[in-house]
Order: sequence, then C-alpha cells, then structure tokens
Amino acid sequence: MPTPVRHAGVDASVCRRSPALSKLPWRRASAVLGAVAISWGLAGCGGSASEGSSNEAAAAEARRSALAVSQLTAPSQLDAVRFAQQATMGANEALITTLQSRGLPGWLKDQMALSSSRYTSGAANGDAIHKNVSEVSFCDQPAQSGNPNCWRDYYSTDPLIWDFYRNATGQTDQLRQRVALALHQILVVSGYEVSGTYGIRNYQNNFLTLAFGNYRDVLRKVVLSPVMGDYLDHVNNSPTAPNENFAREMLQLFSLGTCQLQKNGNYVGGKCQPVYDNDMVRNYAFALTGWTYPVGGSASWGCWPTGANCQYYGGDMVPAPALRNSSARTLLGGVAVPAGADAATALERVLDSVMGHANIGPFLAKQLIQQLVSSNPTPLYVQHVATAFNNGKFKYVDGDKTISFGAGVKGDLAATVAAVLLDPEARDTTVNPANGGKLRSPALFFTSALRVMNGFSDGASLSWWWGESLKQHMFNPPSVFSYYPPRYPVAGTSKLVGPEFGIHNANGALNRLNYLTYLFDWDGSTPDATIPNAIGTKIKVDAFLTSASDATALVDRMSLVMLGQPLAATPRQKVIDAVGWWTSQRDSQNWQSKRVRAAAYLIMASPDYQVAL
Repeated sequence: MPTPVRHAGVDASVCRRSPALSKLPWRRASAVLGAVAISWGLAGCGGSASEGSSNEAAAAEARRSALAVSQLTAPSQLDAVRFAQQATMGANEALITTLQSRGLPGWLKDQMALSSSRYTSGAANGDAIHKNVSEVSFCDQPAQSGNPNCWRDYYSTDPLIWDFYRNATGQTDQLRQRVALALHQILVVSGYEVSGTYGIRNYQNNFLTLAFGNYRDVLRKVVLSPVMGDYLDHVNNSPTAPNENFAREMLQLFSLGTCQLQKNGNYVGGKCQPVYDNDMVRNYAFALTGWTYPVGGSASWGCWPTGANCQYYGGDMVPAPALRNSSARTLLGGVAVPAGADAATALERVLDSVMGHANIGPFLAKQLIQQLVSSNPTPLYVQHVATAFNNGKFKYVDGDKTISFGAGVKGDLAATVAAVLLDPEARDTTVNPANGGKLRSPALFFTSALRVMNGFSDGASLSWWWGESLKQHMFNPPSVFSYYPPRYPVAGTSKLVGPEFGIHNANGALNRLNYLTYLFDWDGSTPDATIPNAIGTKIKVDAFLTSASDATALVDRMSLVMLGQPLAATPRQKVIDAVGWWTSQRDSQNWQSKRVRAAAYLIMASPDYQVAL
C-alpha cells in the first residue's frame, strides 16, 4: 500500500512503504502495521539540508509571506492539531476546539497569563538529608527503618516525575510545561549524578517559573543553583585552580555554542571559527569563583573547605569571600571583571558578556525551534526567532489588531516562544516542505498518547519502566548533552539532523509499539499504594464510543484529532478493516471499546503520528 511517509527532514514524496495487510484481528494487524511504520518510516531515506540558491531563498521568503492570517486566527483542524503538537504536551478534542475558537495568538497570550503548575510531591520530606549530623547515613537511621522507599522519597527524581506526568496529562498550563521541558533539556542537570529530591525540585521549578521570563534570569538561577554547582563542579571552587566544567558548558551548551554564528545560525565566513579558547574558559571559571552552598546544611565532619558552607540545596548559592579570586578578568565582548570585584559583581559581568554576545540569539533560537517545532529549521526561521530574542518583543498584527509578546528586553522568552510558534515555517508545512517536522521524543509520545485519549498518569510506570526502555527517563539524562544530541545525523541523509533519532533504533521502535500495547491492550497500570495520591496510568475510551458503531466514522474521527487529517486512502482502509473486525458477535460486551482501542493503536503506530510535522 504505497503511501507518503511523514519524516522529520525527509521529503515525503520520495519515501514509501508498501506492506500487505490482510483483514486481521486488531492485535495482529497492529503489530504488523506498527512495526513496518516505525522501522521503515523513521529510518531515514534520503534528503538534503542544503540551503539552496538565492532564488530558492527568495521563494522560501515568498511562501512565508503568503501565510494566511486565517491559519492563526481561525485555524483549521490540521492547523490546530499541528500547533497543539508543538505548544503542548499533546492534543485532544477539547484543546483543538479551544484553539479553533480562540485563535493561536490569543491562546498563547492566555497561556502565558496562567499561574504555574509546580512539582510538589514529596515536598514534606524536605531537606533532612543535608542536616544529618550522625555518622549513620540518613536512610539507615532508625527513623527511616519503616520506610523501604527512603532513597526514592528523599534522594531520587521519582517524586518530580510523578508531578511531571500528572501535570502533563491533566493541567491547563500546557505551554508553560512544554517550554519548561525544553529548558530542562538545554540547561541540564541529572538525577543520575546529583542526589537530593528537594534540591532538584527547586532547580526544575525554576524553569516553570521563568518559562516566559528573561533568559538572563534563567542563566542566573542556573549559575547560582547548588544542584548545578554539584553537577558541574563549581560550588566551593578553588580560587587558585578552579574546575572549568561549568564555565565551559555554560558557554558551549547554555548560551553561545562553539562556533561564531550569523544571525540566521549559519557559520560566520562559512566555516566554524571558535567563539573562545581555553584561556577564555579559564577566565570565566575564575570570574565565577567565590560561591558556596546556602546556609542550612550540616554534617558530622563539619563543613569543608574553610570558609564554605556544608552541602545544602535549599536556595541559591551565596558568596564565600574566602574562595573568591578577585583578580581582573577579561571576558567575551570586551566585558571586564575589575580587580577586587566581589562574587555578585563578577556574576553580573559574566551575564553581561554572554547576553551581549551575537551568538546567543541564533544559538537559543535554533535550540528552542528544535525542541518545539522542527529538527532542521531554515536560516530564515532561525533569524526571525533570533530577532525576537534580541529585541525582546514579538508582535502579531491582524489588521487593526495587535497582540504583543515580551517586555522589550533582550532575552525575553515570551517573545521568543511566540516567535517560534507563530512563525510561518511552524504554521505551514509548505514553507519548508522537505525538511520540516521532528520525531516525537519518548516523553512526548507517552503524554500525547494519553492526552488524546483523555487519559491520566502519575508517571510511576513512565520512569524506571517505559522511560528507561525508550531512553528518556525524565530528569535523568545520561549526560550534560541531555537525552540526545542536538546535531545527531539522520541515517540515509547527507546533512539532516534529527536529535530524537539519537536514542531511536529497532529496539526502540518495537518498544514504542509495546507501550501502545500496554495502554490499549493491558489497560495501563493501577495505582501504586506507596506513592502519595497515586492515580496509575490509564486511557479513557468513553468519548469515542459514540462513533464506535461505524468503523469508518471512528477511524476518521480519531485520525482528525491525532493527525489533523484522515489517513491516506490505502492505510485508512486497512485500519478501518482491522477495526471493523470487532463486532458484537465476536465480543458481545466490549466490541465497541475494542474498536476504539484498535483504531487508536493503529493510528499512533503509523509514521504519520510518530513524526509530527
């Protein structure tokens, strides 16, 4: 059944799949269709990321300029579904209706005004692990003898994961959660390296708080976080031979990248010219000395080194004059840290230098575009978003109506996020037809499947089970480069990147199908009694039962909410046939429910769903 494959960065007209499916019971048909869809449709099959001639660039700009205002103010079903895939943790029928009635710019404005959901589970356990003055480790003390989950509750990221998935599937501040997820994957700390639930909670809550704030404030919080201080070794740093880890990653991964960039993200001069050398990294490391843990921690052996506070994650790091190297330092952009400057003054000069650098706009623009919309944005897209970042303002104009985002200060994330999501390249697949879209990351695959079915999750099964199986165990990335590298090459192409393909392989493709089997065949998970306010992980089929008597109507309805449009003719008929196999004669009690589950499984297993355009 030859049909176009929707591929992140691959021309849909050149990739094809043609498995032969007979009229099978849904479980067997789903396994066949799903395995073919993912292993063929996501493997990569040609394409190029070249920027093309000036004529092609002019044509691309013309396509951008021709974007209909109605796609934003009165979006179609497809427009609304695509937007929900980019701006939320997953589409559902209620959200699509809201987007169509409110319009996309208005919905963005509404979302940015909502109060923030938080990570709060286990907060009552607090900071006791860092106030232990006994030589017996915290979880081995008599007070914890009745708690077999001590490590989980006090040291791990599990309580944050419970809240992450609860919020993702059930809370209304969807845009904030999606942007916070993006920031988490750019400004990385990992529970694999740092232990302390209350501190990691503080760190991740900063991204929810500042999702629409200013990136300078985000960076300041990251610099001063004692969790980051431990993760990248700059808390209690030596004033004479400072560890350079944080300084290097702040420049390389959190702000500027390694190569000088034009405003559109292309290399200055057409090749990589370093932004800094190791001497400059050392200047930053020296400039950021003089910080220790906030007051509040204690230990049986006392605090070390002299002049520092004991390990504690309950707030921002504080100055430690005894650990400060106060020599003059020259930073990027000619910014100087004067001799004798205290730690707070030096920090502001560091922030001045990175926020003032020409790289930060295009570097962050591309990172956010890749996280939210597309793995291979055009230079024009990057430039437009970088402009919004640099100006701190983005305006949507519709006749005499203007909706403004941002406070007009460089680094404004409200303006930047609006520019990412309202850009013509994000809103219209014809602007970048060959290279658009992205593979759904495992976490977004989990949440979108639940949300489209009006389901819910407390995340218990999505961490050590499915998160580990699909290599995105939330808040536990394997390195400072996050769960997958932003420049991971797509197999079979010469220049395309697909970050999420960095953790995708044949085993992962099958595990995606296994996850769908878990939801739709095994009926998810029941609540774990050891988790406070546990709700388990379940989908709901009730809303779709009204269409279940007609297999064609059901498949088309579910395709519209999942894909924004019907499946192509041949696979559509195959899915309808598989769904229609279930009748009252085969299962007198549950045939309608099984039709809904079969339709959902088969559509979600398709490359049309796995790769979001």
